[in-house]
Amino acid sequence: MGSKVVSRAEEFSTLLRYLQDDQSSNSCTYEEDIHITKMNGDKLTAVNLYFANQTIFVCEKAVPKIIGLCDGDELNTETLNCTADSDDAEDSCDVLQTEQGPQPLTVMKARQLLSLYTLSQNPGVSAVDNNPILHPLWVRCDRSDPAGTAWFGAEIVCASNKVAGIKLYSITCKGSTVEKKSLVTLEELKQMHKNRHHSSSMGIKGSARFSLFGSTVVENTTIESQSSVTVDFKWSHVESILEIPPLSSTATLNIKVVCGDMRSPMFEMYRELEFLQTLANGLKTGETEWMEPVESTSAVNLTKVYLEELRNMGKTLQDQAAKTVETPKLKQETDPSIFNAFLERGDLDFAEQLWVRMRKSVSSYQDIGDCLKLVIEALRYGDIKPWIHRDSSSSLSKLILQSYHQQIDHVSLTGITPVTMLLEVGLDKMRKDYINYLIGEELTTLNHLYYYLSTEVDLQEQVIRLRKLHHLLEIIVTCGTFLGLPYDRQFVLTQSCLNHYKTSTYDEEHEFKLQIKPALISHFYQKELPIMWGVEISSGQGLREVRTSLQLSDKPLVDHVIFETDFPNETVNGDIDEPAFFSTTMCCSFNSFV
Repeated sequence: MGSKVVSRAEEFSTLLRYLQDDQSSNSCTYEEDIHITKMNGDKLTAVNLYFANQTIFVCEKAVPKIIGLCDGDELNTETLNCTADSDDAEDSCDVLQTEQGPQPLTVMKARQLLSLYTLSQNPGVSAVDNNPILHPLWVRCDRSDPAGTAWFGAEIVCASNKVAGIKLYSITCKGSTVEKKSLVTLEELKQMHKNRHHSSSMGIKGSARFSLFGSTVVENTTIESQSSVTVDFKWSHVESILEIPPLSSTATLNIKVVCGDMRSPMFEMYRELEFLQTLANGLKTGETEWMEPVESTSAVNLTKVYLEELRNMGKTLQDQAAKTVETPKLKQETDPSIFNAFLERGDLDFAEQLWVRMRKSVSSYQDIGDCLKLVIEALRYGDIKPWIHRDSSSSLSKLILQSYHQQIDHVSLTGITPVTMLLEVGLDKMRKDYINYLIGEELTTLNHLYYYLSTEVDLQEQVIRLRKLHHLLEIIVTCGTFLGLPYDRQFVLTQSCLNHYKTSTYDEEHEFKLQIKPALISHFYQKELPIMWGVEISSGQGLREVRTSLQLSDKPLVDHVIFETDFPNETVNGDIDEPAFFSTTMCCSFNSFV
């Protein structure tokens, strides 16, 4: 019997080793009904608390995929074996797949898997090779034991490059409750740790997360927001469960801003950027989905009126420069007082003012060509002498410079030329808008903006870099407007974002981090409920350190269990008087192989 168990352990270890070494595959099946996935620990909320930046194995019940064939054939069920993340089979036909969420194994089965994992790595039982140690193993459990275990985990511990032992983890959880008396006390948690590890000295650390900006609840209705700003606190000397983080805590802002939030002072700039992106997409794909015009007057008529105003001025270029500030405003898409206070410039040149009119009224390629034809004819015949910024780089700006000497190159307004010309003007204008704010607020210098302002790359890349710059400003303005961050923190955040986007792709899901003093945001969190609060008790040193922790959260940290609760899983702190929390407890033990 013993040899069979060891043989099974070695078989299990061989499968894990294969999966660990295979760069093309992230999952496989064991014994037909157990699905094993290789992933980063930060994808699992409960495990993320301790294995955030580490690759782990996750075992769960293999769930069949129900596949409906495109020819109307009968539905069939398939269980996938070791595969890479390939969609080739699905691309060959319109296949409808219905997938369930992750499914747990029984607690007994989970214990068996941990036993196989432990045996296979114990040098006293199995012949452990010199390969790198296996990734930690985590198993989803169905909470069928009295403790309500939702996860079991195991991690190999090495000393001097040799396997020395294993750490075993268990995570138990309870549904939400508003009864504070039902929550474990700090003294009970200490006693739990002491009974398990017989430790005489213990360290205690607290942590908490508060939401500072994001979805809000108004009159029992949740206003969703994809943007969020949370703050993580860490401190020592915890005295009670759910205590408010002291001002001596370390605090880190987690900032994720998705562009297009109508609450943002940047919203009109976002709409302007969307029009610019529409032009770029049209050049790239040949197809354009035009935005709904903001102005009721056609683009051609707006251009005619603008040119007529310039003809009637009869003033010098310098006088025109002063007059442009007084030009009647077009209809704003958002509250103009908010926008004017933030980013609107008073020194728009001729090309930029033309862009403002056209981007709010253009609805076809024909509109663009007709408007530019009117402008070029007015320049060619000397009807207007508009001024432009000296550093303008668009094709239209070059024609305007030529008009000063009555020598204008012939321009064929066919094909993609009109769209390209308008896109260049928009890029020029919006770059100056962003420079105006960043330099004006002394958040950076032109040297640091060179990557974002370069016109030496193609237009598509210029648009991408402009989007990065816009996202950066959305982040800075959100934190400055809604959190009131002081200048020094805005400066540090600006530099962090600039450096990140020089080497990283555009990603609104990226979470930027910023260290901050708790006192700067104390008025935001001291009277609010945390979305997560935790305490960790530890003892032992080095490899033998063990921990017991408690996490209280407004959402469940486990996604494969349905909790019996009077409150929905999405949130439990909407319109109730008392805070309600899901409770998650993690215990750890060290077992030596020596």
